[in-house]
Parts: sequence; structure tokens; C-alpha cells
Amino acid sequence: MRVFILFISIFVVNGLFAQDCNLTLIGKILDKGSGIALPFTVVYVDEVERGAVSDDNGLFKVENLCAGDYHLEISHVGCEPEMIYVNLKRDTIIDIKLHHHTELLDEVVVHGSKDDNSAQASSTISQADIVKDGDKNLSDILEKITGVSVLKNGSGISKPVVHGLFGNRVAILNNGITQAGQQWGNDHAPEIDPFAADHLSVVKGASALAYGGNSLGSVILVESGDFENDPHLQGQVNYGFQTNGRGHTLNAKLEQNAKYLAWRMTGTVKQKGDAHTPSYFLTNTGNKEANFALQLEKEFSQRWHNKFYYSIFNTEIGVLRGSHIGNTTDLESAFLQEQPFFTTDTFSYQINAPNQKVQHHLLKLESKYFLSDEKVLNFKYGGQLNNRKEFDVRRSGRSETPALNLNQFQHFLEAVYNQNFNNDYLLKTGLQFNLVDNANLPGTGILPLIPNFLTYNPSAFLILQKENKKRFWEVGGRYDLKIYDVDAISNTTPRVIENLDHQFHNFGLSSGLKYKFSKAFKIGTNLGYMLRAPEVNELYSNGLHQGVSGIEEGNRDLNPEKSLKLVATVDWFYKKKLFAQALGYAQSVSNFIYLQPQGTRLTIRGAFPVFAYQQADATIAGLDFQVTYEPTQRLKIVNKYAMVRGQNRTDDLPLIYMPADNFSSAWQYNFKSTDRFKNPFFALSGKMVARQNRLEEGQDFLPTPDGYTLINSKIGITIPLEHSSLDFALVVDNLLNTQYRDYLNRLRYFADEQGRNFRIRVNWKFKG
Repeated sequence: MRVFILFISIFVVNGLFAQDCNLTLIGKILDKGSGIALPFTVVYVDEVERGAVSDDNGLFKVENLCAGDYHLEISHVGCEPEMIYVNLKRDTIIDIKLHHHTELLDEVVVHGSKDDNSAQASSTISQADIVKDGDKNLSDILEKITGVSVLKNGSGISKPVVHGLFGNRVAILNNGITQAGQQWGNDHAPEIDPFAADHLSVVKGASALAYGGNSLGSVILVESGDFENDPHLQGQVNYGFQTNGRGHTLNAKLEQNAKYLAWRMTGTVKQKGDAHTPSYFLTNTGNKEANFALQLEKEFSQRWHNKFYYSIFNTEIGVLRGSHIGNTTDLESAFLQEQPFFTTDTFSYQINAPNQKVQHHLLKLESKYFLSDEKVLNFKYGGQLNNRKEFDVRRSGRSETPALNLNQFQHFLEAVYNQNFNNDYLLKTGLQFNLVDNANLPGTGILPLIPNFLTYNPSAFLILQKENKKRFWEVGGRYDLKIYDVDAISNTTPRVIENLDHQFHNFGLSSGLKYKFSKAFKIGTNLGYMLRAPEVNELYSNGLHQGVSGIEEGNRDLNPEKSLKLVATVDWFYKKKLFAQALGYAQSVSNFIYLQPQGTRLTIRGAFPVFAYQQADATIAGLDFQVTYEPTQRLKIVNKYAMVRGQNRTDDLPLIYMPADNFSSAWQYNFKSTDRFKNPFFALSGKMVARQNRLEEGQDFLPTPDGYTLINSKIGITIPLEHSSLDFALVVDNLLNTQYRDYLNRLRYFADEQGRNFRIRVNWKFKG
């Protein structure tokens, strides 16, 4: 027996000594935003407790490794720490991309696939930046991108404005499915949990032919990332607290790329009470959220890949009580007084009428089949259910009965074919069909603002692309047939139900070119022509739009908008320290649809401003400009400037709701890391917004508010733990407690913006 044990011991020991531990791992560290090498990056291999530092070319080497699984901790000044999994079987070379210049335009529109390049300009927000601002909603996070502003309706409701356009003209794709809800109002924020996304991209091109929707401006992509090849369980937990509104945010994400199934789960809960200006509470401006998302991926073979995605979004949002006024005299008084009516002196989490309750479901099934290495078929189904309830201040105890109760079902089908011709040309073509069923649920006791309707939307597109080392160009076309079947209530006495049909033929053409003169200098241009059919709300709105505290009136005679847009970009890098980017655009829109203030009106529900949909020929042009300067490895300065001009050519008047000129500057200093503390930093930023002084007297109910300057600060640190890390940050928004009103906030008629706000964020990230 002893001889047998000795024999086994010798065999095992010899086996261990015989194991090949002469493997080498070589890698290159690159900045994802600019593609430049990142020197002095620390690469630490957990399993062997040693590592390397990248040289001036971003190269590193770790030698004498055994075959097996390794986790690499990647640390670079000014970057979020990354954990990379490597299954080492032989000498290996890898590329690692860090988010060092997240403010730069990103050449890749849809991440993770080579065949999704585009000649259109886009800007991307990484998951690390999403987590930092996860207590905000989607639109407020996107505002950090140059050229993106936010149209607000109080403290909890906002939607993005890109190059002067918003609402139906800016399509939002949630995991490849056009977000479908009651997107017909300024108060209807996108029902999307930012924590469920790994990338937020704003495509600023003239068109987006491969995407569904009715976009006339830009496209916003909300994407979940690809699974890492790490088979171990990993995830993160985020908690945030803010003093203004005493808000709490808790998020958790778990994922694993297991042997038989890759899965990811995300859950988020939020609660915030009444916001506070520098002088008073904004009564009834709290909100609540409870969200969940599940993503599954399965490869049945090397050629057949399948994805499943489901999310549910629940929110309850209060609308400023002082925006609902009982008579025209008080309404005119409310426009002029410093403090809104119905303002209380105490904080509350309670959400009373007026308020909104929204629930949104999204289901996506996707199957990709590789006919060969050059030919791919992709099938996609998307189903959405959106229920929106809006509650008004009503008499006789009826405030708990919704004044608006809408259900919307959407079904989307897509088949796309991709073929790569000898790595020279890429052909992408597809067929899509979209069905929307929007219905008012009974029991409100009020005539609906939006009629019941069905929308049928078959479409087809074709895109051809060609790329070489210096040049990338694309050309494409798209056709949409949009059919409305509307059951509208007449304006006659007695009222009757009118069944009305509309049929619109829309098409789009786009051509783009991107040229790299060198690694440091490149230009791009895109020219597109698009038609956009009027939406149902623009045709048939008739009544109080409770969320924006205004009466909106549609126009049944509206014609499709016709847009011609030119976009040009220039990128210039100098010695890895200076980065300059400029994007200019000019857009001519015939039959531009807009809301024109008409005066005030007294109804049985109170007195409200009146807005009517009108059309005119318009021109919109502007410039996005940003400069990043790194005088030392530890100091980074980012300056951004955006301007947009909109003109109603028909009436020779400026367009309303155009963002004012704005300039921002952010300075961040990264202190030296130690063994116990990583990436300590301090940041100071400021934003200056000019007064929108281009409007003429009588174009709005009130003169535009004065410009303002906001100062923000942030400090943070990362504590490394075994197979995990803790990240702490303290952010102060509106550090000087500036009192101001923003032109793009519809509630500026009644109240100031929020005052100083301290935000504390804790992030625990772990890997098994």
C-alpha cells in the first residue's frame, strides 16, 4: 500500500513539474474613444500575483505562465479599472480597450460587430459613465454628449433634444427595437432603465436607414453589451443617495457566461421626494421606479446564435402642483409670481394628483444564422406593451380616477441579410413590419386627448458599404408605407365617432464618406434626404395634455415633413495630448411641424395655456465643438461648445424650443494610486447657458429666462479587494446653489430649477 501511495505521489509531482509554464501573454492597451496607445498601464495577474506595465506603445508582456484561467486587473490613470478574463492555452496576443476618452466621437455605431460600421458621426457613453449617473433618467445622462440638450417638464420628466429636434423626430432603439409608447408629448420620458444598458450612443448622422421608427433627426441607441468569455459568476451592486429630494437608488446586476447558457439579470429601484430650489420646495415632484431586465444568449452551433431579452419598467411621477391653476386670472398671476401656487414648507415623498403612472414591457427574440463566413441572416421579433395613466386634480374625490388611461401594443418583425464581398463591399438589406394598436381604456369620464388608432408600417432598406485603410463610404435607401386607421371623436354637436384613414409613402436616401488622412487627422460627411409622416397626436390631439399643463390641438391637414440634412465632421489629434473635434450640420425641412402658443383658455378642469400644431418651412443649422487637452498624464481638461439656429422661413420667425448656446468645461486631476487606493481623483466642471434671445415678442407666453452658469464638483476613489472592488464618489451639482430657470423646461412658467444637490455613490463590482 505504501509503495502504491509513493508511486502515485511521484507521478503527480512529475506531472506538475512537467506542466508547461513557459507561456507568454502579450497585449496592447488602447483608448476605445481615439484608438491611441495608453502607456504606463498596470496589468496585474491575480492568480500569480504579478504583472507588467505597458510601454510608450501600449504594449505589455507577462512571461512564464502556465496554461489555465487568469483574471487581469487593468489600471490606468483616468480610466475605470477593468477586469479581463483570459483562458491561456498557448502563447497569446490580445488587444484591450479602455474608456479613457469617452467624450470623443466614436466611429462604431452599434458595438461588437465589424459589419455595423457607419459613415455617420456618433457619440457613446460607456457603462462606467452610466453607472456614475444611474440615479438620473436616460435623457439627463445623454445630456453630457455635445449637441444634446434636454427638454424637461419639471424635475422628473425629460427627453433628449439632438440638434434642435426631439420627440417623434428622434428615434430611440432599445436593444435594437424602436421604443414604442405614447411618445406624443414633451412630458413622456423614455421608459428605459439606464442601468440595463452597456452603451448609450447618439447617432448624429442625416439618417439611420437600417433602423425602424419615424426619425427625422438623430437616433439614440440603448444597447446591452456582449457577454465576456469569462465562465465565472460576476456582477455589481450600486447604491446612490441624493440630498435634493432625498432620493435613493439601488441597482444590482448579475451575469454568467455558463457552458450551456449565457445570462444577465438587472434590477433597479428608485425613490425621490419633492425637489427643492434655492428658495422653496417644488411640491409634488417626487417619483418612484421599479425595473427589471433579463437577457439570455444561446449558441446551438457555431453558425446559429440566439438571443432573448425581456424588461419591465414601472414608474410613478408627480407633476408640479403649482402648474394646475383654477382660473385665467390666477394663471396669469402664476406666470409672474416668484413662487408657485400650492407650495408647501415641508418635504414629502407623497405623490398626489397631478401625476403619471407608466408600465412598459419589452420582449425581444433574435436569431442569427451564418450561411457562411460572408453571409448572415438575422431574424428579430419585438413586442411591447405600454400602459399610461395620467391623474388630474378632480372634484368630488375623483382624483384617484385616471383622466387618461392608454394601452399600446406594438409588434415588430425584421429580417436582415448581410453579405461581405471579398472583404471589399458589404451589402446589408432588410424587410421590416411594425404594427401599433393604441386604445383608450374606458372609465376616465373625460374625452380622450388621443383617439384610438391602428398603425401598419411595412418597410424595406438597402445599404452598401466599402472600406479600405483610409476610406469608408456608404450609400443606402429606405422605403416606408405608413397607414393609420383612426377612430376620432368629432368636434360637432352631437359628437360622433369618425373612422378616418391616412396613408403616407415615406422614403429616405443617404450617402456618407469618412476619410483618414493619417492617424491624427480624419474627416467625414453625410448627406441624407428623409420624409416623416405626421404622428397621430399631431393630427388629432384635442384637449388637456395634463403632463405639460397645457391644451394641445391637432391639425388634420398636416402634410409629411421633408428633410435634407448635411453633416460634416473633423477630428484632429496632436501628440496624444490635444484632441479637437468639430461637427457642423445644416438641415432644411419643408412642412416642419411645431407647437405654437395660442393664448390661455378656461375649462372645467382649470385654466391652461393653449398650443396648436402648425406647419412651416424651416432651416436648422448648428455646430458641436469639443477640445480635450492633457498637459500631463494626471490632468485632463475637456471643453465643449454647442450652438443651434432654427428659423421659420415661411413666417420669417425663429423656431421656438431651440436650445440656447452653451459651453462647458471639465477639469479632472488624478492623484497617484497606492496599493490600498486606486484612481483617486478630483474634478471641477462648469456649464454656461446663454439666454435664448432670438425669439420675438409674442412668440411665447413669457420672455425667455436669463442665461445661467452652474458649477459642479466630484471626488472619488477605488478600493481594490480580492476579486472585487469598491468605488466611492461624492458629487455636488449646482455647487453655488444658483437660482435659475431653463428655457427648455416647460414648467419654467411656474417655478425655478433645482438648487444644490449632494450625490453619494457606492459601487461594488465583483468577479467569481
